Amino acid sequence: MKSGIASFLIAVVLAMIGTLSAQDSRFRPDRQQIPTPGCLVMKGAWEGGSTACTQNEHDDWLADIRHWRNERRIRIGYNGSRYDLAALKWTQSSFFQPQMMVEDRYFYDPIVHRYTVDRYLDDLEKRYGGIDAVLIWPTYPNMGIDNRNQQDMIRYMPGGVEGVRGMIADFHRRGVRVLFPMMMWDQGTRDPGMDWPDAIAKLMAEIGADGINGDTQDGVPLAFSTAADKIGHPLAFEPEGGPADEALAWNVMTWGQYQFPFVPMVDKYKWLEPRHMVNISDRWKRDKTDNLQFAFFNGVGWESWENIWGIWNGITPRDAEATRRVAAIERAVAPFLVSADWEPLAPMLRYGVYASRWPLDQQTVWTIVNRNEYNVNGPQIELATEDGTRYFDLYHGVELAPVKDQAGGTQLSFPIEAHGYGALLASRIAPDSAIQELMSKTKELSATPLASYSHEWKVLPQHIVPIAATKPPSGSPADMAKIPEGDFRFRVQGIEIEGFDDIGVDVQYPWEDSPRRFHDHPMHVKSFWIDKYPVTNAQFKKFLDATHYHPHDDLNFLRDWSNSTYPAGWDNKPVTWVSLEDARTYASWAGKRLPHEWEWQYAAQGTDGRLYPWGNAWNADAVPVPDESRTMRGPDAVDAKPQGASPFGVMDLVGNVWQWTEEFQDDHTVGGILRGGSYYQPQGSIWYFPQAYKLNEHGKLLMTSPSMDRSGGLGFRCAQDAE
Repeated sequence: MKSGIASFLIAVVLAMIGTLSAQDSRFRPDRQQIPTPGCLVMKGAWEGGSTACTQNEHDDWLADIRHWRNERRIRIGYNGSRYDLAALKWTQSSFFQPQMMVEDRYFYDPIVHRYTVDRYLDDLEKRYGGIDAVLIWPTYPNMGIDNRNQQDMIRYMPGGVEGVRGMIADFHRRGVRVLFPMMMWDQGTRDPGMDWPDAIAKLMAEIGADGINGDTQDGVPLAFSTAADKIGHPLAFEPEGGPADEALAWNVMTWGQYQFPFVPMVDKYKWLEPRHMVNISDRWKRDKTDNLQFAFFNGVGWESWENIWGIWNGITPRDAEATRRVAAIERAVAPFLVSADWEPLAPMLRYGVYASRWPLDQQTVWTIVNRNEYNVNGPQIELATEDGTRYFDLYHGVELAPVKDQAGGTQLSFPIEAHGYGALLASRIAPDSAIQELMSKTKELSATPLASYSHEWKVLPQHIVPIAATKPPSGSPADMAKIPEGDFRFRVQGIEIEGFDDIGVDVQYPWEDSPRRFHDHPMHVKSFWIDKYPVTNAQFKKFLDATHYHPHDDLNFLRDWSNSTYPAGWDNKPVTWVSLEDARTYASWAGKRLPHEWEWQYAAQGTDGRLYPWGNAWNADAVPVPDESRTMRGPDAVDAKPQGASPFGVMDLVGNVWQWTEEFQDDHTVGGILRGGSYYQPQGSIWYFPQAYKLNEHGKLLMTSPSMDRSGGLGFRCAQDAE
């Protein structure tokens, strides 16, 4: 008897706990998305089969999530006044926002030394209809090669602060807002010298930026918005991950990192605050259909990210054309897409066709997606008959003729392509000029089906920049080692943190048909000479004194020198803060060239495939002591570690300073191949530029301009042909 009572009480308690935990909703959000009614999910016969949703089931679901929204706002003490700020209104129609690497060749031209904002925007306009904002990325994956912090990486962009300010003004002239990233993990480089919120607000006001993306952040703290407001330059903060619900009040944008089931799910933040802007981010996916359809369904935007850390994941022609059409519609109906009366999953007549309904005054818009793999034509939606209401197919740019059904309702018929889009307007007033202009545009665009555009994804080919041969020396040049002719197995892999082994990662050698991370190629290497040591400060000064060389882009040139000379006692240390162009100019003056990467590796490794110049086991005595501080002490003398000699007697190959070798280019990115790693190891994050001490690894520095490419951890050595 007692055991039965106990069991009963336990059951009651468990039921109460279950009720309490689920009191907000039967459809509690799954991370950033709200589940759909179960009746919309197709089930096999073995699962009980599927039945169509009834109007009551839809109404119950809608009432449930509305209840959750109302209660959630009460629980978090929600205040949406920040969305009323005039300075932040732009976010509510900022639908398409690429993350753009500063290294993108469409953005800056190092030959003419100027930003090419118009070229960049014209390309996007031509390919997929343009953008509303841009997230400019100057930091990762290069940050950490020296102690420049994230703000330094902006300040040392081409032209310095003045150049950046002018570049942002060029974007603003084209109606595009500008964001920069904030990395809370950047705790190992130079100390900014003030609190983060103040430092970031100050720099963004100085350059005229509009917002901040919170990299890896689940919400940007309120202190950052407060600091920006305090100096009269409000910023839109956009965390990468979903913030706590209460932070929605000051994080007016977020990224959307979604699941993509067949039935579109509702974005939690957009549901809580319809004025909130989400940009769906799904960087590695090659088919963008899910991204675009979920964005269109939710009335939000998309992170049209193609240059991913220098790895090109280009939008296919079909996705580009779909983007053009979705963007045109969303921009034209933007006032509807912040409607407080948004109704997701508004009833439609066809399986696999889903819509959101957006009422505004005397008009209503529907954004519609066809998740099916086939075209759907004929009656699509049934509405209550309203005299005086006109209906417009915004996707095809035509007015629709309503048809009354037997029950007295009004049906509208129009086609939707497989994995396609639709948009309706019901209006009791004449469409305004924005709608008329949209319909004229979409009528022309939709005349060509999306299916006629290629959906094939293609890798972007790279090429290696040739290194011109030199004249052989007349004798045995001083401080050079002669490397004998021989067969060599060139095995090396890129150390990029992201990208796994996807095609397009790392580089494409002349004997390869695409870029890839892992490289393995037997080759015959002709005899050559290579510097025993990296070029030193004293040697570089002789070059300067003889030639009076001074680069056009001189920001950061020999940054650790003063009054045209190096610090006392640094004569035999490797010269750093030199760009690839600086190094090539020195080599040419000396009658030499930079080594091919395989030459550098052959000189370091010999023919036995060893991991380090001295053998296969790490030897800490063969390299400088790592510098893990935030200041950089400077490299060791080039001859300080004789234990590090290679089989051919080449010294200081690993662990002192990185060394320039090859340059690779594709249509959008230039990358310099660095060998040997450096003494500087910033601490606190896995995201800093990784080291490549092993001889079967190389680093790839994304290159923009000499000012950004120069580094306190990067030097070079020269080579010369022997025959």
